[in-house]
Amino acid sequence: MEYKDYYKILGVERSASPEEIRKAYRKLAVRYHPDKNKGDKNSEERFKEINEAHEVLSDPEKKRKYDAFGSDWQRYQNAGPTADHFDWSRYTNTRQGWGGGGEYEEPFGGQGFSDFFEILFGQAGRQSARQTTHRKGRDVQATLNLTLQEAYEGTARTFEIVDRALRVHLKPGIADGTVLRLSGKGNAGSRGGAAGDLYLTIKILPDPRFERKGDDLWANLTVPLVTAVLGGTCTVSTFKGTAKITIPAGSQNGKVFRLAGLGMPLYEEQDRFGDLYVTLTIEIPRSLTEEEETLFRRLKDLQAQS
Repeated sequence: MEYKDYYKILGVERSASPEEIRKAYRKLAVRYHPDKNKGDKNSEERFKEINEAHEVLSDPEKKRKYDAFGSDWQRYQNAGPTADHFDWSRYTNTRQGWGGGGEYEEPFGGQGFSDFFEILFGQAGRQSARQTTHRKGRDVQATLNLTLQEAYEGTARTFEIVDRALRVHLKPGIADGTVLRLSGKGNAGSRGGAAGDLYLTIKILPDPRFERKGDDLWANLTVPLVTAVLGGTCTVSTFKGTAKITIPAGSQNGKVFRLAGLGMPLYEEQDRFGDLYVTLTIEIPRSLTEEEETLFRRLKDLQAQS
């Protein structure tokens, strides 16, 4: 079996950088490409050698094996053409296939690699190497919209993606922007490779009643002016039903009331909740009856005298 000096084939030094190797390959590939040399067998063979050399020297793992093998090549030649006692296992690995883990399109329908390449990188030959080149399927990204109430209660959703139906169970308290990884639910792999993963981004839709801030909820409560002045009791809506709030006399616009434990459930923490904060908005009457206007004028006069 003839030794292949891949550095010589590409015309680069053994210390050449990846960029130098890439430039040399591109230059030679253009020069010897079959489309530019139709019917020229010598150019065809040269093009195969160039591709083979580039396949090895552009892959760090293959290059490492090739460089290590080179120091033993003379001993193999001295052993004769059969070299039955030569230990090839140090340089071949049928479990790892090509060694680089990637997928490579072989030139000329898979007929482009020499015996030297096959023995060095796959002792069972090209077919075995191709069979062991598993490729994981591509990951898929998707977005799932939830209402705030669904995020509060937790929910199960069935949806279609990658031509199949999937059902996901979402725990209470999940936050907007959470990314869930569903292993093996992406695109199928090739040559027996594992399927990719599905990355599902959760989007919480705006809610007309509450604004979420972390695990807390915020809401507005509008009360009549007379309630703010004299005090009273109001009810506020929560995800657990209705709750009563006592409005002290003389409450000011913008006053905040804290209702402990009536916020969002803490994600993956059982029986723990954030708080609900209610901001007071005082409603100023826009139209008054004659009697109401008289009373307000009297109140104004009383305040002026005090």
